[in-house]
Amino acid sequence: MTGGLRGAAAVVGVAESDLGEVGPDRYAIDLAAQAAAEALGEAGLTTRDVDGLFCAIAGRGMAPLDVAEYLGVRPRYTDGTMVGGSSFVSHLHHAALAIAAGACEVALIVYGSTARSDSGRGRLAMGPPELPSYEAAYRPRMPITGYALAAARHMHEYGTTRADLAEVAVAARRWAMLNPKAFARDPLTVEDVLAARVVSSPLSTLDCCLVTDGGGAVVVTSAARARDLPRPPVYLLGAGEAHRHRSISQMPDLTVTAATESSERAYAMAGVGPADIDVVQLYDAFTINTVMFLEDLGFCAKGEGGAFVSGGRIAPGGDLPVNTNGGGLSYCHPGMYGIFTIIEATRQLRGEAGDRQRPGAELALAHGNGGQFSSQVTAILGTERTL
Repeated sequence: MTGGLRGAAAVVGVAESDLGEVGPDRYAIDLAAQAAAEALGEAGLTTRDVDGLFCAIAGRGMAPLDVAEYLGVRPRYTDGTMVGGSSFVSHLHHAALAIAAGACEVALIVYGSTARSDSGRGRLAMGPPELPSYEAAYRPRMPITGYALAAARHMHEYGTTRADLAEVAVAARRWAMLNPKAFARDPLTVEDVLAARVVSSPLSTLDCCLVTDGGGAVVVTSAARARDLPRPPVYLLGAGEAHRHRSISQMPDLTVTAATESSERAYAMAGVGPADIDVVQLYDAFTINTVMFLEDLGFCAKGEGGAFVSGGRIAPGGDLPVNTNGGGLSYCHPGMYGIFTIIEATRQLRGEAGDRQRPGAELALAHGNGGQFSSQVTAILGTERTL
């Protein structure tokens, strides 16, 4: 099936819900529904057209049932894959497979979270660690402890510096300053990041993603139907998934993620390589993510990520636009971020990104990460000219 998947399905609608802090009277499913309505409206469709539903909401074990009931959707194909923040890029892949197989025709991928508002009203009570756990006895502060371990190892092995990591945060903020929807838009310097309070060495508060509320939705349909809808279709050209571990203590190499495998599969299906990509949207829960993913996705050699991101190379005006919406570091991060990589990639390929638009963008990479560098999913998206 995957051999004929290239260009068989297209994204025809994307939207965010209200972002930032929505207040105590709204819930995750409200934001998911708001984003779904806007994305379907953009696509010229309604909930009556939806026959495939793909969703994951933290804390809701049967999220597809809840969302379908709330929206009044009766899907004939449902996917509740939950592999952390990469789930929604995985859903995009699965939706294309389902459409190609005839299992559904209009797929709705949707997410919602009130992570920021929940923190102030007792909804985020931490449960006991999942057992058995070989890490629980050491009382790690997850997820940051796991990412800090990877950052420390990368610095030890390759000479990456805290200043290199700070460049990632500064680039994300410079993009966010061009995005009216971004949560954090104040100027930020490398010196600011280095002076920020260290939370888990070597990562400071400004090396960490935001905690916001927010939802997102993506509408996918067949290439044939997409051509009759209002917005220019953005085609899924390639996708790949991979995971090697769940716990950070079981990660085979703290400096190499399974993105090496997911991207290889995505590039092969799409028939392109890193040098062909115009814009890159990465899951940047922490600054080390961007450095390691740029290496593992083939944009630079292993160990060269720190140098690659320095000097504004991934910022506005740089050689490779990365996280052009401001990313999880400055735009939004409502618990799981992966759906927003697809939303921004789509807007870039449609030429709808405003002041942050990459002129002539034809190919975009959206990459999702789940757990602690655990689940990796890569998607390559393209305009009609790339078919």
